[in-house]
Amino acid sequence: MNKYRKDFPFFKAIDEHKSKENAQLIYLDTSATSQRPFLVIDAMSHFYATDNANPLRGLYSLSERATQAYEHARDLVANFINAKDSTEVIFTRNTTESLNLVAYSYGLSNLKADDEVVITIMEHHSNIIPWQQVCRQTGAKLVFMECDKDTGVISREEIETKITNKTKIVSCVHISNVLGVTNPIKEIAAKAHSVGAVMVVDGAQSSPHIKIDVQELGADFFAMSGHKLCGPMGIGALWGRKELLEAMPPFLTGGEMIEYVTKDSATWAELPHKFEAGTVSAGDAVGMGAAVRYIQSVGFDFIEEQDKKLTKLLVEGMKNIPHINLVGPKNADERAGIVTFTIDGVHPHDIASLLSDENIAIRAGHHCAQPLGQYLGIQSSARASVYFYNTEKEIQTFLEKLAQVRKWSGYKD
Repeated sequence: MNKYRKDFPFFKAIDEHKSKENAQLIYLDTSATSQRPFLVIDAMSHFYATDNANPLRGLYSLSERATQAYEHARDLVANFINAKDSTEVIFTRNTTESLNLVAYSYGLSNLKADDEVVITIMEHHSNIIPWQQVCRQTGAKLVFMECDKDTGVISREEIETKITNKTKIVSCVHISNVLGVTNPIKEIAAKAHSVGAVMVVDGAQSSPHIKIDVQELGADFFAMSGHKLCGPMGIGALWGRKELLEAMPPFLTGGEMIEYVTKDSATWAELPHKFEAGTVSAGDAVGMGAAVRYIQSVGFDFIEEQDKKLTKLLVEGMKNIPHINLVGPKNADERAGIVTFTIDGVHPHDIASLLSDENIAIRAGHHCAQPLGQYLGIQSSARASVYFYNTEKEIQTFLEKLAQVRKWSGYKD
């Protein structure tokens, strides 16, 4: 049994047979959202029970404690991704808001007609639609780097030919939420910088699974969500290089993001508050800070080892089940805890529903990556995703049940 499961109320109740609502549920949907440890829930409860006040504004001790808790959470996130300065970390609601902030604040200010924004065909909608909108408003062109349909790999030739002197922004997912592949961000960033473009990274799936060093990665912006790395929903972070953030106009206005306001004008607060308009989600930030501290205590060596072990069990097990088709690389070592698949003759929604009847939770649909599905000729698919708190026994049970899905659907073979 995985020793970390006792840290999570969700799994502890299941393992000790105390959960009627989730009796023996096998949770294989961490790519959508992770479970949360006691430490995170306790940190948030403590904040609201003892330090609850509007941060950044009050001159009384309770508000000062709330401010300290909020800013300490920022320090923890900055340390987690090795930011040079904690003021480079902007709290947002999630990765989606972080990417929108970059698109509308940096993109609208720096793009003009005939410029190009380069993304990949495997992007989540959150890293496609903002750029579509900004390109429509500025006259810039959106260019897609395509991947190998079998392996998910973006070739060096694709990087070299799609990123040109017209490119001003490159925005790329770090780990695909469908294919599970890790993109060569350093190589892509180096090419982007060689033509004077900035590099934006969607780190929603990578930040929970691999150690992030934004300085070493070569990114100019890095977006992440709290709820995918054992933190609360409704909180995320955007890291950006200080000189870029300082030159950008605010994304939202009002509240705490101002320095001085007259009837005719306003001046903006310094970083990071320029981008954090209104009352901040301090309790959620405290929860995210506690989550990254917990992830660091588990250690990425163990997380990556567990990811690889469980992913290999999934991939090799699926290969031995007739009529299952893997979407993406067939080599488990090329996946980061995400295994997407189809079953001949069975709709992915039916796969998920049948497995739900067996107390197994997986994801089914287009995974907010419809252009990738269109490119691969797959309208929808099923997805199992693991994290360090899953067990080998859970994977074996999942595979046993998966092997029965076609039979349950009326097929005899």
